[in-house]
Order: sequence, then structure tokens, then C-alpha cells
Amino acid sequence: MAKWLVIAAAALIGAAQGPAGQNDLCWISGRWQTETRGRWTEEVWAEPRGGMLIGFSRSGEGDRVGEFEFLRIQAGADGVPVYIAQPGGRAPVAFRLTAASGTGATFENPAHDYPQRIVYRRDGETLVATISAIDGANAMQWTYRRR
Repeated sequence: MAKWLVIAAAALIGAAQGPAGQNDLCWISGRWQTETRGRWTEEVWAEPRGGMLIGFSRSGEGDRVGEFEFLRIQAGADGVPVYIAQPGGRAPVAFRLTAASGTGATFENPAHDYPQRIVYRRDGETLVATISAIDGANAMQWTYRRR
């Protein structure tokens, strides 16, 4: 009987916690920037509101913008957050949340050409973003500081 009580309690705790939501990812909010040898990249994320985080990324050199991307995180059809990127304003590409902690999140889309994995990790006033193939190959990383 005690064994069943433990199993039932664990199931209830898991159900109460549910999948990570947009508010659980609020640590990504803010204005983040990196600059090296005149080249810069920045990401800006608004606080979660209405079940969605909205952001953008842009990079360039000096006063010239070379690339930009519209970003959002919202619940997918199953309630699990999805990271949706629109590089250069093109068609959206969705990456499903596969892992989350208090200051980290991994989003994946194995069917996409590249990237297939997007990882964010925050440590205080530093935000690290990494994109890669699903196996971690061909990784590119940006280390941002809060602005």
C-alpha cells in the first residue's frame, strides 16, 4: 500500500508541475550584447506576457546591420514551449523545448537543416547562446552581457 501511495504522490507532483511554461523562461528577458573587433550581436527579449516571450536578434559591424531575426517563445499545441525563429524575416522555424532548468533551456528540431539545437544558459549578468547540429557538432556560441 505504501508503494502505491508513493507512486500516486509522484504522479500528482509531476502533474502539478506540468511542462515548463513561458514564465519559467523569464530569466532570458533583457537586453544582451556581445562585441568583438567591431562586430556586434545583440538579443533583446521582452518579459513574458500573454503566454509569450517576444524577442529579436541583430548583428553587424559599426553602424551596419548584417543580419536580423525575429524570435518568440510560446506554448506549442501540447503546452510545451516552442522557440520560433524567423531569420531575416523569412518563414518561421519551430524548435521544441526538450530540457529546462532555472537558468537554462534546450530547444530542438531534428528535422531542420541547421541549427537543430538551440541552447541558452544564464549565469548572473551573462547569457550564453549555442546553436549546433542535434549531436552537438558544428557548434557556434555567443556570450552576451546584460546591457
